[in-house]
Amino acid sequence: MVDLEYLSLNRFQRFFYRINKFFVNIPKSFCRFFKSIPAFFKKVFNKIGESCGVVVDAMRYGDWKTRLSYLFFGFGNIANGQILRGLLLFVYEVAFILYMAFFGAEYISKFGTIGSVKTETLPSGFTKVGDNSFNILLFSCATFVIILCTLFVWFQSIKQAYTTQQMVQINAKLAKGRDDIKNLGNKYYHATLLSVPTILLTIFTVIPLIFMVFVAFTNYNNQHLPPKELFTWVGFDNFTAVLAGKGIGTDAVKFSYTFWVVLLWTLIWAVLATFSNFFIGMFLAILINKKGIKLKKFWRTALVVTIAVPQFVSLLLMSQMLMYNSIDGGGIYNSILQLIGLEPVYWLGDPWMAKVSVVLVNLWVGVPYTVLSSTGILLNIPDDLYEAARIDGANPYAMFAKITFPYMTFVLGPSLISTFVGNINNFNIIYLLTGGGPNLDTSMATTAGQTDLLITWLYKMTVNNQQYDIASVIGILVFIVCAVFSLIAYSRIGSVKNEEDFR
Repeated sequence: MVDLEYLSLNRFQRFFYRINKFFVNIPKSFCRFFKSIPAFFKKVFNKIGESCGVVVDAMRYGDWKTRLSYLFFGFGNIANGQILRGLLLFVYEVAFILYMAFFGAEYISKFGTIGSVKTETLPSGFTKVGDNSFNILLFSCATFVIILCTLFVWFQSIKQAYTTQQMVQINAKLAKGRDDIKNLGNKYYHATLLSVPTILLTIFTVIPLIFMVFVAFTNYNNQHLPPKELFTWVGFDNFTAVLAGKGIGTDAVKFSYTFWVVLLWTLIWAVLATFSNFFIGMFLAILINKKGIKLKKFWRTALVVTIAVPQFVSLLLMSQMLMYNSIDGGGIYNSILQLIGLEPVYWLGDPWMAKVSVVLVNLWVGVPYTVLSSTGILLNIPDDLYEAARIDGANPYAMFAKITFPYMTFVLGPSLISTFVGNINNFNIIYLLTGGGPNLDTSMATTAGQTDLLITWLYKMTVNNQQYDIASVIGILVFIVCAVFSLIAYSRIGSVKNEEDFR
């Protein structure tokens, strides 16, 4: 549709045209996303190729000092007078060799089978300790990360030795130990500052994440719990069980059915929870900010007080208030209904009412945040824009549609995407309010309820049933859904595409 045709439409036709265009463009956005994947890997391989080129050049054109750096980390630096830098690299090499000799190599050698010797209790009563599949997999993941870090350090040792050789050939001044220490607080201050967080992130996030991915390809569950039992590799059986209902016996059909039902509700919940909070919060912020409204400070303070109460306290209290009891009605809401002559409502026991209830309670928890953030944006919209619109004859609806709403969506766009992804993984609101229940559908896996999200179902499978293999698959699929949506959405919103528009 050309611009003149679009301008000839009335406001409702334009609204539906934009909605239709949004949904039509979704497949195109997915296609663009998947087309960008080869380009990303091309850049990665180009970087790897450049690094390999440096290694080859250092071997071809390097002197004996540089070539010995292939075997002894930091040798080229030490031979050329950079003692501190060279010793640090050499100490790292020695530490790596000792780690592999006395610890890492043992676990790496058993990685292919994840252990083969079971722990047994002998007739004499003594326990013959065997392999522990959990420890083998975990420490193998840690060793893989350490090996990758060592390859990086090895490359840096060669690169620095070759660079030092070239600087010596042109009589350039080399950095000494004192200069290196000074650079840690000046030139390389960013690396110094981020080194500790990076190490902690690797230990407590990256390694557990790799471990979880590997668990998805094993049969680590309540029937194969180390140290008494070993678990083994099963390939893609867990994925085919969850996605297609095949691969792990009769439970596979239930797992697959449950996954798709829970995934559908998770997406519906994320949309309802995100956009109901956004639009209602924005409406309340505009209403409070409107000229002529009295007690503005009171309304804003009331919202802050609502946020000040810990969320888990509000949710547990609300869960008690929504209780149903056939004798006395249950919670306070049912008691009020009985006082006015109405029947008590099974708020959290009926599947549809439970879903409506969690969405409504989420408004109580989430709207205050949206109101406060929207208020800050409204106070920063230039009044000149509204004055110019009034002079041009614009009515309040037109000013909202052309000024307020675009401005707020532009600023809140990234936050809206983050909120959507956060609602996909919104554990508290579901688990503390309904516990994922009610559990009425016998076709679903026993751990899943009608209001369970993927994240709460995953929690139940791990804590209650020790089904770590299926839970890991669910975790990977949740990550894929969130990552793909976030990448596509962030690349499409105006805040990223037209960053300078509202400056």
